[in-house]
Amino acid sequence: MDKSIHTPEGVRDVFSEECKKKRMLQRKIEKVFQAYGYQEIETPTFEFFDVFSREVGTTPSRELYKFFDREGNTLVLRPDFTPSIARAVSMYYTEEEFPIRLWYQGSSFVNNSSYQGRLKESTQMGVELLNEDSPMADAELLAMTVRLMLDAGFREFQLSIGHIGYFRALAKEARLSEEGYHQLRELISIKNYFGVEELLEKFHLRPEQRRALASMTQMFGGPEVLEKAKALTRNREALDAAARLEEIYEILKDYGYEKYICFDFGMLSRFQYYTGLIFQAYTYGNGEPVVKGGRYDRLLKYFGKDAPAVGFCVVLQPMLDALERQKIAGPVPRTRTMLLYPDFLEKMAVRMAKDHRKEGLDVALVPFARGKVLEDYIAYGKRNQFGGIVYLQKETAIYAIDLTVQEIRPVEIKQMQGGTQS
Repeated sequence: MDKSIHTPEGVRDVFSEECKKKRMLQRKIEKVFQAYGYQEIETPTFEFFDVFSREVGTTPSRELYKFFDREGNTLVLRPDFTPSIARAVSMYYTEEEFPIRLWYQGSSFVNNSSYQGRLKESTQMGVELLNEDSPMADAELLAMTVRLMLDAGFREFQLSIGHIGYFRALAKEARLSEEGYHQLRELISIKNYFGVEELLEKFHLRPEQRRALASMTQMFGGPEVLEKAKALTRNREALDAAARLEEIYEILKDYGYEKYICFDFGMLSRFQYYTGLIFQAYTYGNGEPVVKGGRYDRLLKYFGKDAPAVGFCVVLQPMLDALERQKIAGPVPRTRTMLLYPDFLEKMAVRMAKDHRKEGLDVALVPFARGKVLEDYIAYGKRNQFGGIVYLQKETAIYAIDLTVQEIRPVEIKQMQGGTQS
């Protein structure tokens, strides 16, 4: 393989119409963020290793891209935006006590195993709401998720909501070892009921403890799941987690978004910094979540600011794949114009392009090369998403070519040169 022209495994080029569709989706998502009063923040592509260390509870060290600077410090390409935002907020918003609303966009880098079939660089956009621990804050992010899914064009999707506190409370009550905790969390996450049953047999649990933990693999569905969660335990922390989800659901009903909501107590993120609400948005045509997020009330304390926070990120590629497979994405508008001219009309072409650009038009100057014919440029324009061609054949003969229907018509000279006399 010629490494000078191929990309490494796990990354890819995005170009032409696909790139334009991606930018259109990004603008739609950005409008939602701004509509809810969020302001943009940029953090570095790489950070000190400590920002993503094991203590933070983010991506495992073996999946990080690590390297060294000249001073010997270990640096990491960010695998996850949330710790970076938490670090920045702890540094620049130390004294702020009122809600902080931030949104971001950029690439994250995770060195996944090749068999997982995931990209190692992914474009993400997301929001973080900090200094706010109310159910209203949680509901706001869920409502934003529904809104951006609708604005992207989806009509059939599901927002799965869970609460990490429910599992942690039951696991704490059962006095599981660290190894047992992680094994059980993994089995519940993949809905392996029989695996959970087999593992629980090794622990000395009361029948009601065992029943509650084993049931978590099957606790998903509508609001009736909340009643089931409360009926399975008397653990106060677990009951508080279920009650919190009830409060959030009532607020989402005020938004009118309850039909998109389901509950899943078996959804347990691998990110250890989550402390409460966790959620993921799914739509058919892609097995990966297109949005994922949750509450992380203790993460900022690691960086020096003790403040609650909740956030989510949109993973662009799975969302674009789902839009394509559902045939939702419409045709990309072709607004660029090719201004085609022979070399002896170069000055006229430059003046005309300058005037058109002043009017807000997108114009690319293309000289008519010797040995080429007009059909060559029509084919070139279609390949490169031009909407049309203005062809200066000679000073007294100008033609407009609509590439969407391939219609050629003469243009009045005054119409094209109205502003070129200055």
